[in-house]
Amino acid sequence: MADAPALAPAQGPAAAETSAAGKRRAPKMMIIIGAAVLVAALAAGALFLTHGHSKAAHAAAAAGKPAAPPLYLALDPPFVVNFQADQLVRFLQVSIEVMSRDQKTLDLLKTNDPVVRNDLLILLANQKYSVIATPDGKEQLRTAALAAIRKDLAQSGGDPKLLEAVYFTSFVMQ
Repeated sequence: MADAPALAPAQGPAAAETSAAGKRRAPKMMIIIGAAVLVAALAAGALFLTHGHSKAAHAAAAAGKPAAPPLYLALDPPFVVNFQADQLVRFLQVSIEVMSRDQKTLDLLKTNDPVVRNDLLILLANQKYSVIATPDGKEQLRTAALAAIRKDLAQSGGDPKLLEAVYFTSFVMQ
């Protein structure tokens, strides 16, 4: 007896419609899922942003007053120091300003100006030319100057946290 041919899957127009419909559903389903994920992400972002703003508003209300504007104090005259660099004597001239939102802190710094200037002169004179010639070196020096001034402020009875920043308004090396 001859072998009977095996039945092949139907390949008529109905089978083509079924497979085409399955292929059309997959992209539609992906678009629907993608849209749902996008909507959920947007909703989570909006919730995060509005919740963060409400915390900030509560913190400002709890403090009872808005943040004061920044106040600046120039430490005049500019600092001039010399230091060794590659067998040469180099000079550094730096103009420094400090920032606080508390006038009493700035007044205390003015009162203790000789102590602050002494500590900053020592700090500046102990720098290496190759280090402070780079942007990172200048930033490290600025951070060290802030720490030195905060230390002096604490020793004179002030609150070092109220001194927020130190800025170099002029920085000349020769």
